[in-house]
Amino acid sequence: MLEALNLSVKAGDLLAVQQVSAAFERGRFSAIIGPNGAGKSTLMRALAGLTPVQSGEVQYQGRALPDYSRRERARSLAYLAQTEALPTETKVRDVVALGRGAGEWLWGLFPHHPLSLGSLSLDDEQAIDRAMQRTDTAHFADRAVAELSGGEQQRVSLARALAANPQFLLLDEPTNHLDLAYALNLIETLRQEAGSGLGVVAVLHDLNLAARADHLLLLHQGRVVAQGSAESVLTPQHLAAVYGVQVDVIRHGGRLVVVPEG
Repeated sequence: MLEALNLSVKAGDLLAVQQVSAAFERGRFSAIIGPNGAGKSTLMRALAGLTPVQSGEVQYQGRALPDYSRRERARSLAYLAQTEALPTETKVRDVVALGRGAGEWLWGLFPHHPLSLGSLSLDDEQAIDRAMQRTDTAHFADRAVAELSGGEQQRVSLARALAANPQFLLLDEPTNHLDLAYALNLIETLRQEAGSGLGVVAVLHDLNLAARADHLLLLHQGRVVAQGSAESVLTPQHLAAVYGVQVDVIRHGGRLVVVPEG
């Protein structure tokens, strides 16, 4: 389990996250939602151990996150930022292989030296193959990143993270700038990963995509407004209070759909 316990975090001089408590579990797809400025990305970075906390703490498996070494955290918690400038001239498989490193790369930063592919073990090669199969990127493994569409590049970033075999996958707005088909495909991939036992936590803006998650955390002005199932969080009352608009929440094709009134 990955937990925020009475967590407060600053973003600059602003207390962007205020006394947030929430639990994220393996085998569950959780979505963090809320309007711009709600503290979603700040909370995600705190969960990944990328920003200092003002008060409270993040715990992983019952231990305070800072008690783990950077390498231990990198192996357990894979983080994808809102934008990752992939090395455009690098082949896709080589980018995915970077996920088998630890430390700087797994925190979303590129290493300052070329990857030594000769240093990959059989376990590394198998992990890379599995990650590419799970993200449907194997068929363009030998293409340069520059030749791929935005959605394909997002899948490469996801494959790179999965290659590390993390316990939790933390994604900050992974559907940003993706068209509907790619966004739906990505959400379904995340659902499948959670179903296989991975803990998935994603910041999402699209409420209809977030409705496909198992667990939602709704933030407003840095505080928790509601958390739980989509049915309990995506209510007209909660959404009107947070977003300032009147909506209908209906069930269509077995899924919740949020429809603005008027």
